[in-house]
Amino acid sequence: MTRSWQITDVTDAARARIATARLAAAFGVPPVERARLTASLGAQLRQCLTKGGTWRLTLETGTAPRTAPGTGESVLHAVVTPSPRAATAGQPPWRVTVPCPEAAADVDVGADAVDPELLAQALLGADEDTAMVLERLSEQEGLVEFHREELQQTNQGVVALHAELDAAGRAQREAFAAERKARTEAENARRRLTFLADASAVLTASLDHHEIVRRLPELLVPEYAASVDIWLFDQDGDRPGPAHAAAAVVAARTGRPQYAAGHPGGLPGVDDQPPSALAPDRPLLCIPLPTRQAPLGVVTLSPPGERWDPDDAVMLVELTRRASIAIDHAQRYQHNRDIAETLQRALLTELPSPPGLSLAARYLPATHGLNIGGDWYDAFRQPDGGVIAVVGDVTGHGLRAAVMMSQLRTALRAYAVDGGSPGQLLTRLHIFLHHLQPDLFATAVIARFHPDDPTVTWAAAGHPPPVLRTPDGRVRTLDDKPGAMLGIPLRQEIADHTVAVAPGSTLALYTDGLVERRALGIDPGIARLTAALGSFGPAELEADLEGSADGILQPMLSDSERDDDVCLLLCHLRGTA
Repeated sequence: MTRSWQITDVTDAARARIATARLAAAFGVPPVERARLTASLGAQLRQCLTKGGTWRLTLETGTAPRTAPGTGESVLHAVVTPSPRAATAGQPPWRVTVPCPEAAADVDVGADAVDPELLAQALLGADEDTAMVLERLSEQEGLVEFHREELQQTNQGVVALHAELDAAGRAQREAFAAERKARTEAENARRRLTFLADASAVLTASLDHHEIVRRLPELLVPEYAASVDIWLFDQDGDRPGPAHAAAAVVAARTGRPQYAAGHPGGLPGVDDQPPSALAPDRPLLCIPLPTRQAPLGVVTLSPPGERWDPDDAVMLVELTRRASIAIDHAQRYQHNRDIAETLQRALLTELPSPPGLSLAARYLPATHGLNIGGDWYDAFRQPDGGVIAVVGDVTGHGLRAAVMMSQLRTALRAYAVDGGSPGQLLTRLHIFLHHLQPDLFATAVIARFHPDDPTVTWAAAGHPPPVLRTPDGRVRTLDDKPGAMLGIPLRQEIADHTVAVAPGSTLALYTDGLVERRALGIDPGIARLTAALGSFGPAELEADLEGSADGILQPMLSDSERDDDVCLLLCHLRGTA
């Protein structure tokens, strides 16, 4: 179906518009699409009337093409074109197409004149369509507003969620940063404590203060210090002179650590001082070596970097304090050891040279700890021509043991002047020691030689047994039952033992430091001594008893840690030849 109208004025335009509306309604065009069609057509016709001339509106129904044959949709085409004779000829036509869901029979929509009633009905119909369209638009606007509010709420929720996530992320990052910081601080603290414990063990392991002073820089450089200078004051109490940093002098005078640099150190417990004239561009940390009386010296450190971490500085002050204690103990130990060793050696007698008897003695102080002073030997003549040889060991160590040893030695010589056998002399020493020092004990072995007697008389009190080598090279232990230790709260009479000896025989008296080992006991050591003494030929003992004594000590002490004194006294009966 095709309809067309010629339009030259407003009446023609109204007639064409009314006809278009009626035809669209008849073909079942939806109200919204119908309203859009009539509105857009009206606007186009107004433009045409403004331009002037004659225009033609053509309405035509047809079918829109589909992908498959016979499936097209009914549509309504509206075309506005200018008249070929109009001034606007050649202008492109105006076109619009709307769907027609419902097909209708031919409808007569043409009229030469516009009926007022028909015009009113058309206008009312247009108003109804407009009202319907407006109602639909209102519903759509309500839906749009509802969705807009939902979208706004959703956006606000999303924004709030982003804010919460951002806050949670920020809090998590801060928590991670705090955890890393705490873990780093804990690790650094553990590292410092471990270093302090290990360094303290190294410093306190030695009793030589020179060794401690040497090891301290090795422990600190290069991790905690670039350089370490240790100043130990002289024994006379001299203090550092002008050759040392002024901060070191202040540290020695005040007993407080000093920090000398061009900037404040901010180190806990450390006073700030101006830069040192000796090293103006290098910070210095001067820490005194404190003792209960006065500082032993000053340790001057330079930092491994620009400056020290405060916690590292606290650790360095504590390590220096521990080093000072170790140095002080080592110096005191060495002082007491020197006194005890000097006293011990001063009290050891010079061996006599009686006819027919050779004597050789060796005394070695302990090399570990203050264990000197307990072992002693002595040999002297009695008024009847006999010779007393004795080896003893006072329990305990140090000065007290050395003094007690000297008293026992003096008492034994005094008792021996009045005569008496070795058992009687030991019995008197037992009574003497018990009354003089009830809490101190001793062991001893005494052998008595006489030039007119082919025997040797001996007695022991809690002491390792003597070892006798006969001229034929056989060696045996004189293990007759000894008495108990001297000084124990027990009344005892120590018995004498007699053994025949021939010229060329050698008797070895010794202390437990020569034969006893902690892991093995004393019996294996006595067996080794027996083997060592039997390894010499008669000529060696006769010709060089001193060398023989050294020859015994060397194999016997090869496995010894020397944590106790060692005493050996060899008594050799010279041959007649």
